[in-house]
Amino acid sequence: MDSCNRRKNNLQIYLVEDDEDVRHGCEQSIQLANLSVRSFTTAETALAAMEDFSPAVVVSDVRLPGISGLDLLDEMQKYDRDIPLILITGHGDVSMAVQAMRDNAYDFIEKPFRSKHLLDVIRRALEKRHLILEVRRLQEQLEKKGEMPLIGYSDEMQKVRRSIAALAPTDVDLLIVGETGSGKEVVANAIHNLSGRTGPFVAINCGALPETIFESEIFGHEAGAFTGATRKRIGKIEYAEGGTLFLDEIESMPLLLQVKFLRVLQDRCVVRLGSNSSIPVDCRIVAASKVDLQRLSEQGGFRADLYYRLNVVSIEVPPLRQRPGDIPLLMAHFISRAASRFNRETVIWNELDMLKWQQYDWPGNVRELKTVAVRLCLGVDDCIGSSKIVTTSLASRIEAYERGLIRNALKDTKGKVSDAAELLQIPKKTLYDKLNMHGLEPKNYR
Repeated sequence: MDSCNRRKNNLQIYLVEDDEDVRHGCEQSIQLANLSVRSFTTAETALAAMEDFSPAVVVSDVRLPGISGLDLLDEMQKYDRDIPLILITGHGDVSMAVQAMRDNAYDFIEKPFRSKHLLDVIRRALEKRHLILEVRRLQEQLEKKGEMPLIGYSDEMQKVRRSIAALAPTDVDLLIVGETGSGKEVVANAIHNLSGRTGPFVAINCGALPETIFESEIFGHEAGAFTGATRKRIGKIEYAEGGTLFLDEIESMPLLLQVKFLRVLQDRCVVRLGSNSSIPVDCRIVAASKVDLQRLSEQGGFRADLYYRLNVVSIEVPPLRQRPGDIPLLMAHFISRAASRFNRETVIWNELDMLKWQQYDWPGNVRELKTVAVRLCLGVDDCIGSSKIVTTSLASRIEAYERGLIRNALKDTKGKVSDAAELLQIPKKTLYDKLNMHGLEPKNYR
């Protein structure tokens, strides 16, 4: 079981219900679902317990002896306003529960209810709480000097993490390949942070530098090297001494300067513009490209010798459309940061919103998703995927959603089909049929 699932299973549910039969039935259903639950007969005792241990989710009847479930909602804000509260209501309390949802309650269940419905709502609330806790953990990482998190637990991102962990402590130069906005600089920063290097992380976008100043910016220059060079300038390569030089969009480096840069890679020395002296440098080179450098070199747009020198080891950053399961955590993280930045309330999405986002192709990848999160926080429509959603059939939406559920079940059970079938509450033969239909291989999750 990976660390993500361990954190999920450590989350505890508080059940507040004074009716013994209802409380016993709910408690038994929750326990049979392998979830941790602690029961209380009053809201007061539940609140007292929160002082020692914060629950992940609270399920409470609206009508209780002493303070009510609605009062419990108000009191919970003092401990943690982001703990989801699910209210159990009678028929006459529905309008009251709806108002409670406007006041930050997560959901309500009307009596009588089936245990399956209760568990479905609890699981969604647990997933929300898990996302909240993960975002908080990531924000703590962000507060550490120079640390940038790699958000996501998909197989694709786990592969990237393994590559970073294996390669970061070495001094080998790296090539990072990925589409625009996929997070190449985040990967480069993570490599630097885990490398043990004490020098700075120096990032430069080759595509943003005018060719006329490119050489001076990268290699530096001496005073008088050209008109206007009134004093010596240290270039980015020298400035990254003892650290890491990140060259984004290296495909944009002018061909004439690629020869000079290749010499730096080979000799680990730099010659400033207007000088004949070689200066030894100790910096790690991490380059990134959004295009196929091999094909570009075959077309004459990039030097083949530089490509092969850079491509000794490479890391491929997956596009967001290949890891839709990471979108909830990414969206929660970016919305939380935007809410803090603009002093707004955190936006709450629904399942239809998430289905739309997970169906969208995200041509701008994580950078585009971050923009959507900011727009949502500012109260502006996200403006993505509307035409696609309109033209997508209900059957295909259900198919995509089903595939995601099965994929998550395989991940949670490490590819054990029998356990996944039990988790999904379907016959094993049915699951095998669906695996074939969706093209999912259990061995890939073991």
